[in-house]
Amino acid sequence: MNPALSDISDFIDALLNIENVADSPNAFNGLQLANEGLVAKLGAAVDAGEPTLRMAVAAGVDLLIVHHGLFWTPLQPLTGAAYRKVSMAMRANMAIYSAHLPLDVHPKFGNNALLAKALGLGATEPFFHGENGQWVGLRAEVSMPLGKLVAQLEKVVAGPVKVFRGGPERVASVGIVTGGAGGEIHKAAMEGVDTLITGEAPHWAAIAAEELGVNMLLGGHYATETFGVKALAEHVAGKLGLPWQFIDYPTGL
Repeated sequence: MNPALSDISDFIDALLNIENVADSPNAFNGLQLANEGLVAKLGAAVDAGEPTLRMAVAAGVDLLIVHHGLFWTPLQPLTGAAYRKVSMAMRANMAIYSAHLPLDVHPKFGNNALLAKALGLGATEPFFHGENGQWVGLRAEVSMPLGKLVAQLEKVVAGPVKVFRGGPERVASVGIVTGGAGGEIHKAAMEGVDTLITGEAPHWAAIAAEELGVNMLLGGHYATETFGVKALAEHVAGKLGLPWQFIDYPTGL
């Protein structure tokens, strides 16, 4: 018999320590939309966008695990795209589970930890104290040419990396905060790294990186946040003997 959605949701809640990881109240981490109760196939995706949900429904997914969930704005009516997404998922009996910061910071399944591992950075420690009092990144002490680090990152994210060479050509301290942390370049510099790896940044951050003496490498918001949902879905599916599928819908950012 297929496992119960409630059991899977409780398992992921405990695994990611959902209740104890501070995040934006609009993230609504955890089970965001239920189905009729059972799960036969898992899906993983970065975003709960309309095209992604459509692809997941077509793939026969009945529990979709996402990093960016259905809710990111204050309370809003279920009209327009919000209605279409919920209606589509409910008609297909597809549940949606979202894990934002709890998935970013998890030591085993987190985006930061998996990116650092893929880059071969070795031992890491907490980095980048967020607004909610939560460490949201990792740092590693290294000794390598900047060009080598850039090449490794391009290989890992399978795409181009924007490089802003404000810091040294030989990297000694790398900070990783996946997603959109480029706007926090000042905080990264204050915490003592000479190179920040993140996904995207505002225009002014490129100027600030040079002024602060920090290299900033942008691997793409989407590309740097595919790691966690894949690893989590694979782990859960393996525990339960279920099939799973990654629903890939890159934004280009």
